[in-house]
Amino acid sequence: MAADPQNKVHPVPDLEAPAQPTAPLMSKASSRSDHGDPEQPQQAPPVRAIPYKYTKPPKRRSCCVRCLCWTLCFLFLIIVILGILAAVIYFVFDPKVPKYSVDSMRVTQFSVNTDNSLYATFNLNITTRNPNKKIGIYYEGGSNLKVSYSGTTLGEGRLPKFYQGHRNTTVLDVQLTGQTDNASRLLSSLQAQQQTGNIPLRLRAKVPVRIKLGKLKLMKWKFIVKCNLVVDSLSEANNIRISENDCKFRFRF
Repeated sequence: MAADPQNKVHPVPDLEAPAQPTAPLMSKASSRSDHGDPEQPQQAPPVRAIPYKYTKPPKRRSCCVRCLCWTLCFLFLIIVILGILAAVIYFVFDPKVPKYSVDSMRVTQFSVNTDNSLYATFNLNITTRNPNKKIGIYYEGGSNLKVSYSGTTLGEGRLPKFYQGHRNTTVLDVQLTGQTDNASRLLSSLQAQQQTGNIPLRLRAKVPVRIKLGKLKLMKWKFIVKCNLVVDSLSEANNIRISENDCKFRFRF
């Protein structure tokens, strides 16, 4: 019996039948090798290049860091050397601070001109004491001494050059001279203080020196001496009594 072209039968898949395994997908190269000559060797798949990222090596320490390290090491070495030298000087030479005092003071001029300018001249006897057994002191030129009242300089002078040996006491005669312009207010204050019998003066000295340790002469230093004085008068040709005499000493490079 002929099949009716109007009634075509389409097969319906059996839903209860087990699923057929699906063949794995194969690359074109694999399919060609399977259907090709079995004796022809199979070609390996191409290797894909992986990009490599170049990393820079860690930077070395910069020049600034190295210079800083060397500088710190150098400073530390200098501090150690200075500490050793200070210890040697302290234990071997037993340094002691020099002492100063103003023993007497004389006013040879204290006059006022018509323009209210004050001219003053002072003669001081200053005693310097070196109590050290093994240290000498060279007093160099270029020293400066000032005597002042209430912040105003009345006179200036300088110490002579000399060498002060071990355990030596030296008395120096120093002259200080000065001129003060427009001194009317200063003179009024001095007259009021003179009535009380207590005139405060201040003496300041800057003295360049060299220290001698045994036979070694060190570099130049500066002695700074500050003396607070109280006198009873500043009149000419009078014996001036010093009721207070307090001197302090320090040094610097």
